[in-house]
Amino acid sequence: MAGHSHWKNIKRKKAVIDARRGQAWSKIARLIMIAAKRGSNPDDNLALRFAIDKARAVNMPNDTIDKAVKKGSGEMGSVNFDSVLYEGYGPGGVAILVDALTDNRNRTAGEVRMIFDKHNGNVAGANAVGWMFAKKGVINIEKSKIDEDKLMELALDAGAEDVVTSEEGYEVTTAFQDFEKVRQALLAAKIELASADLAMIPSQSVAISGENAEKLHKIIDGLEANDDVQNVYNNAELPE
Repeated sequence: MAGHSHWKNIKRKKAVIDARRGQAWSKIARLIMIAAKRGSNPDDNLALRFAIDKARAVNMPNDTIDKAVKKGSGEMGSVNFDSVLYEGYGPGGVAILVDALTDNRNRTAGEVRMIFDKHNGNVAGANAVGWMFAKKGVINIEKSKIDEDKLMELALDAGAEDVVTSEEGYEVTTAFQDFEKVRQALLAAKIELASADLAMIPSQSVAISGENAEKLHKIIDGLEANDDVQNVYNNAELPE
């Protein structure tokens, strides 16, 4: 989110994954299947490597990962999921992007719309809010894992755009095309990463609080609980 670190989002997502581990595995399996359509070797398929890294981060069993790769590559029958991006507004004019993988666009569109409507949000047309977001690499590292000056030198030399320090840790931001290069440079330096992922980062933020913040959380919770939804992004700036 614009305006503050992603550490709160990491903690929140971890709690959601812990509570819904089976659902998290199902969502990542879809991501692996989609990526594997481009090739079953993660060394040659960056999208598949990212998806498998996500699976391992939530302790998905290797045989489940292998099955998803085989399904996606056609070795175990065909799988047809479409990648769909929904856009909308939440309470207080917050911009929301919903990244989904679905085998039934009509069903997913109806469910997404119902979640928005239930909590004073509304679904918008294509690029209504998408223009505010850019795909970036975001890498988070705990402070105890590395000295700030050393991290700054390593990350910027590898091509990172920025390194921000907060009470909770460091956040390294990269351009989309430089994400893997920076990630690999940090791993090669034996730095343990708290998280490393591609995300849609907003260029501007909207400050909300009180009832609007509560309704926004309900929209996000409802969307993230949907089996078809992979990620939910927004440009809310919430009070500490």
